[in-house]
Amino acid sequence: MTKRERIRAVLAGEIPDRVPVAFWHHFGPGYEYGPAAVDAHLEHFERYDLDFLKVMNDNAYPREKEFLVRTGDDLRKLRVLGGDEEPFLRQLELVAALRRKLGPEVLIASTVFSPYSVLRQLAGPERRVHNPPKLELGDDERDQVLGLLLRTSGELVHEALLCIAATLSRFTRYCLEAGADGIFFSVRDDWVESALPKPGTYDSIVREADLVVCRSASAGSFNVLHICGRAVDFSVFSAYPVQVINWADRACGPAIREATRVLKPAICAGVDNFTTLVHGTPQDCRAEVLDALGQTGGRPMIIAPGCTYAPEAVPAENLGAICSAAREFHFAEEKQ
Repeated sequence: MTKRERIRAVLAGEIPDRVPVAFWHHFGPGYEYGPAAVDAHLEHFERYDLDFLKVMNDNAYPREKEFLVRTGDDLRKLRVLGGDEEPFLRQLELVAALRRKLGPEVLIASTVFSPYSVLRQLAGPERRVHNPPKLELGDDERDQVLGLLLRTSGELVHEALLCIAATLSRFTRYCLEAGADGIFFSVRDDWVESALPKPGTYDSIVREADLVVCRSASAGSFNVLHICGRAVDFSVFSAYPVQVINWADRACGPAIREATRVLKPAICAGVDNFTTLVHGTPQDCRAEVLDALGQTGGRPMIIAPGCTYAPEAVPAENLGAICSAAREFHFAEEKQ
């Protein structure tokens, strides 16, 4: 099978010729856009012969210099943008360049952060260094700012999120036009539920904006929902209109065995990016892959970490072990 055929088989619930595998990381300052970003993505993709490409997006949401969301008045200043302003345009050019280089046989998903993730970015200074996510909550000033706004100006937060969602919807459609097969849509609800520990806060204030963006990607055929952090309500996310769901099954749960019973989208998970990838041996990584595949009961899946990893901290041998373990496993044989 080609890489596209292999992934398509999994999406259809059919047995591929071998288990598809992918993983990703931030490339760092200087690799956000342009030829350097194109080369970094291609080198990573080709080095490990991955089966789909997640296009990293470290091109920040447009904002005027020194603008920070701190008050309700700041929320009111947000406006719907065109979706092709300079930072967006850089990402669109990156997607288009990668499509030209890779041709039609590789599925590409361009990263789009949820409206709440964007609002959280706007609540602090722009950052150029992006690390794997922190699972611990409560020590980030941005969460304190948004927690206060959720408590005092919930309706304004809701309106601001819909404003951002309208902008991201335009950007999403441009991503598809540039050559992406879909988006890699990153959401996280524990930020919200911990900032305002009132049951249903995400549902009442945030989720509508998520779904606006998801629907804007409906023309895509390879939309991946990335559930970041420790999901407070995984089951609701599992109903989002996407083809694939990626989450940290090892560090955050639910386990693949449990999720397989309820998930209709294809599963993209299995490897612990926080512990095993960093501190484990190649044998540990291999065992984790085989365990993940064994949990599905024969249902095909995509092997991947639960999120990004720090490349300087992960031995190349561990990444290679993930690839070799996935490619040596045969679903058809296991089901006999």
